Amino acid sequence: MAQVDVEMPKMGESITEGTVIAWHKQPGDEVEQDEILLEIGTDKVDTEVPSPKGGVLTETLVEEGDTVEVGTIIATLDTDTAAAEVDADDAPPAEAPADDEAAADEAADDASDADAEDDAEAEATPREADSEEAASPAPSGDEVEVVMPKMGESITEGTVVAWYKDIGEAVAIDETILEIGTDKVDTEVPSPAEGVLTEKLVEEGETVEVGTVVALLASEAEAGSVEPPASDEPDATQETAPEADEAELPSTPPSGDGAVPDADEPQRAPEETITRRGDDGRFYSPLVRSIAKEEGLRMSELESLEGSGRGGRVTKEDVLAYLDEREEAPAAPASAPERPPRPGRSDEAPPARGDYTVDEGPSDEELRQQYGDRIEVQPMDRMRKMTAEHMVRSKATSAHVTSFAEADVTGLVQLREANKEAFREREGVKLTYTPFFVKAAVEALREHPLLNASVEGDKIVIKHDFHVGIAVAIGNKGLLAPVIRNAGDYNVSGLARKAANVAERARNKELQPDELQGGTFTVTNIGSLGSLMGTPIINQPQVGILATGAIQKRPVVVENDGLGDAISVRHMMYLSLSYDHRIIDGAMGSSFLQRVVTELESFSADADLF
Repeated sequence: MAQVDVEMPKMGESITEGTVIAWHKQPGDEVEQDEILLEIGTDKVDTEVPSPKGGVLTETLVEEGDTVEVGTIIATLDTDTAAAEVDADDAPPAEAPADDEAAADEAADDASDADAEDDAEAEATPREADSEEAASPAPSGDEVEVVMPKMGESITEGTVVAWYKDIGEAVAIDETILEIGTDKVDTEVPSPAEGVLTEKLVEEGETVEVGTVVALLASEAEAGSVEPPASDEPDATQETAPEADEAELPSTPPSGDGAVPDADEPQRAPEETITRRGDDGRFYSPLVRSIAKEEGLRMSELESLEGSGRGGRVTKEDVLAYLDEREEAPAAPASAPERPPRPGRSDEAPPARGDYTVDEGPSDEELRQQYGDRIEVQPMDRMRKMTAEHMVRSKATSAHVTSFAEADVTGLVQLREANKEAFREREGVKLTYTPFFVKAAVEALREHPLLNASVEGDKIVIKHDFHVGIAVAIGNKGLLAPVIRNAGDYNVSGLARKAANVAERARNKELQPDELQGGTFTVTNIGSLGSLMGTPIINQPQVGILATGAIQKRPVVVENDGLGDAISVRHMMYLSLSYDHRIIDGAMGSSFLQRVVTELESFSADADLF
């Protein structure tokens, strides 16, 4: 017999353990290579584990609900045994579910509630698998998998923001199927083939690892041949059943809050089912649900927690902190009202760095009561929420100071006007002012390296590469700052091509998350929208950001060599530099600005920069 061990897989650099949610195969079952054996979960994501080889599952070494370390052997396979050779005594009979159910009912009469829960969970798994098999239509043609794409070296997971196609709809190759997002950027996922969408394996709002199959296509099916699910929420019952806090009691009607009342134990009546999603749609990981169940937390208590994870997700640390506070708090009298959300957390200390999330705020009805009916309430989209979180965190992290300067860019304007048409024909992109601003900033950074640094605790990390972010407005939705890496290696022509490329892809949602991080300094051209000057907020963990204002013709006093002063019409602009006053003093900030001014004023109509 050739035995193959199935190990708890590694699910990211910071993930050291996983919880078995459900076994999709039982000992004696035949499995094919890459067929799903089980589902595991962490405090961040649920993942299906495929079989490493084809064969027969001989043993499962970890029970559902157990949490084990990465690398632990959780099952064994016999790769030499075919399904047809499995003895009848070893293979589970067709009547096994009914026998198991009867045995569970008999055991429930004598066993504790915990045993009854385990039996109910064990029964739920095969029933769910059967129902899912029956409900899933058999796709015609070759089946094509749509996977969560890789979005950069440091990005290991993504969140499904929205599905653009429904089950049964035809899709063309490269047509957008869904939109995914990270904490940096949203990206549209095109179809890898032409066909019909037959199944969605991930719901909107769920976060899964890169490489996870999120949908299935039938490449030769016809539109309308695949029927959509009968219900909008087909998984609600299936998710709740195996994770219920109490065993099934069909003879007793459920109470209004979903808990099953017990006449003999009235103190258990307030308990609630711990489900994967709360009423507000927030996802609770298997690890969080497991801790809540062991500690006797109610669903309402979980929903009251202010999650510190991405998108407000409740993490293991949030639950443990809540339990510690609950233990320290004095016992409340029997007549005390229900516990408020996370007592002491929001009032005792401001949010720590990286923990700020946008509060949901009052309801629409409450807002109308406050401001009257002549208002329009618009919910924030994901990009606006991310921007709000990043800006508030930056203000809470850095001591912001802004200095201003003025530059005479008449020569720069003449240089651009003289070359813009030839440049477009030769390079295929517009010649804007942005590459000149980036070039001037890089030259100033060479002489002021402290502005190309970051603050890590009590240490200053000075970067020797100039990775300059350029702010790009995405309509009214928000602002992105894609990074031009190694900007110091390019001339104006090269910077123009780079800037045009990342700006276009930012507006078309084609940026990779890695292209929005790793910047060492940022330039934002607020003048392109007509602003004369501004006080930009630093893009963390950088320590400086340069804002360039609108270029305007103004009468100014100029010195004529040997002829005294004169009034002349010149192209003038304001520059503003926001910097982190923890490490950048006013003198250095002003010196940096003057170096940028000198560089911009050095451009002339006859300069050869291309």
